[in-house]
Amino acid sequence: MRSGVRLASGPGFVVHAVTCVDDHRGWSPVEVGSAHQLVLPRRGRFRRMADGRGALVDRAMAYLSLPGQEERFAHPAGGDVCTVLRLSPRLWEVLAGDRGRPARSTVYVDARLDLAHRRLLAATRSGDPAYELTEALLPLLAASLSRVAPPPAAGGGSRGPGRTAGAVVDAAREAIASDHEAAGGLMTLAELLSVSPYRLSRAFTSELGVSLTHYRNRVRVGRALDRLEAGEQSLARLAADLGFADQAHLTRTIRRHAGHTPAALRRLLGHAGARPGTPPEAGSA
Repeated sequence: MRSGVRLASGPGFVVHAVTCVDDHRGWSPVEVGSAHQLVLPRRGRFRRMADGRGALVDRAMAYLSLPGQEERFAHPAGGDVCTVLRLSPRLWEVLAGDRGRPARSTVYVDARLDLAHRRLLAATRSGDPAYELTEALLPLLAASLSRVAPPPAAGGGSRGPGRTAGAVVDAAREAIASDHEAAGGLMTLAELLSVSPYRLSRAFTSELGVSLTHYRNRVRVGRALDRLEAGEQSLARLAADLGFADQAHLTRTIRRHAGHTPAALRRLLGHAGARPGTPPEAGSA
């Protein structure tokens, strides 16, 4: 028996935690894959049969499940818990490019991939699916695909190969600074710039030494400081205006970047007290 809990979702993907309590040595009936999925065990082990090949699946071995693929499972060691990343056909096309069908479906999980998995799980709690969660997803999927599929065909999947990383970063920064509609998410920003999402993410790290998510939040924190300096009292309104998930998300991000809470920044910027008649906000300290 399986049960699943949705941990988070982003543009074109959903992250689930799936628990299986089956306990049988024999193979299950055939199951036919309905979507592109990457399955990463977090606890326990089981066996999987796909494309005529059997494999032990555990924390050191993940697998890709593809639409139309026939699978069977056996659980001779008891239950397990897995992270399941379900991708839309469009996102799979964007990330896989012209790689074609993977040569195999099992993915060796080394310590780096294990760390990327753990960072993704941490990012599901960030409240920022359009950037932080998406940016955590990209290296995990890119590394997994590189281990099971051939490289993209010549000329395929490169999307704007003539642009340098610096030019890509400058164009992205311009879109973020101008509040372009496409800058609301990493995927849409990459599409606007005609580059792959993974290339866009890596360009920021290589050029600026910080992630795209960090840079975008730096810009939003700067705008928050402008508002606080001007006397803004409503953190809920400020969070909504700047595109944060909620007031708590705004507060965490400001503290991470500026080292102070919004209430402390008000005092530092000369606005220690609220306007007359304005009640203090919960959680603003």
